[in-house]
Amino acid sequence: MKKKLIVSINQPAYLPWLGYFDRITKSDLHIVLDHVQFEKNSVVNRNKIKTPQGSLWLTVPVKTKGKFGRNPINELLIDNQTDWRKKHFKSLCQNYTKARHFQLFEPFFKEMYQRGWRKIIDLNMHFIRFVLTHLGIQTPLVFSSSLSPEKTKGELVLELCRRVGATHYISGAFGRNYLDLECFQQNGIEVAFQDFTHPHYEQLYESFKDRLSIADLLFNCGETSSDVLCGSAFSSLSNGGRGE
Repeated sequence: MKKKLIVSINQPAYLPWLGYFDRITKSDLHIVLDHVQFEKNSVVNRNKIKTPQGSLWLTVPVKTKGKFGRNPINELLIDNQTDWRKKHFKSLCQNYTKARHFQLFEPFFKEMYQRGWRKIIDLNMHFIRFVLTHLGIQTPLVFSSSLSPEKTKGELVLELCRRVGATHYISGAFGRNYLDLECFQQNGIEVAFQDFTHPHYEQLYESFKDRLSIADLLFNCGETSSDVLCGSAFSSLSNGGRGE
């Protein structure tokens, strides 16, 4: 009998939100989807933080001009003509300096924004790995580019799952729109969809805002961030393939 292997797949996001890490915690293996084309206005190069006026997008400028259809994420270059690193760090300091645990993470962010990042994937993975370590998440990561995939979209997901020997696949909610569940079933792979209910925790400013960068959680909850993300039963999976 095939050994159970739960797999999740996601593009490497900039300062990802909580749901991004929730899927990884529920996986035995996480595939970083790094070989696909960059899409404008995606979270690969931007995410939100909280300010007294509401949510604020922090966007890393990237070089896309004249490269339509030739922008795989793992080759996407950052446009360092503007001092976006200083701007992003300043925004975090201005809006979170009064957060209970800001000083705990300030040195990491300061060092991160002092580096001369060239590719967006290197920046993103630096942050993602830091968060995984801090939260004690030990799920192994593998890059899709290392698996030499040939398919696209829904077929790509199935191909990647097959190449790593997945028995279960955890999809984001939008996977319902493009995954061929019958094909997964024929290949002996169960599909579950993430139904993420965002936890509430202590935040700065009035009215709780969800779907922010996990940096918001870190600054506000510090060492208890893992308990908020991993210790609370606030996220479930709905079956989309064969029943067990």
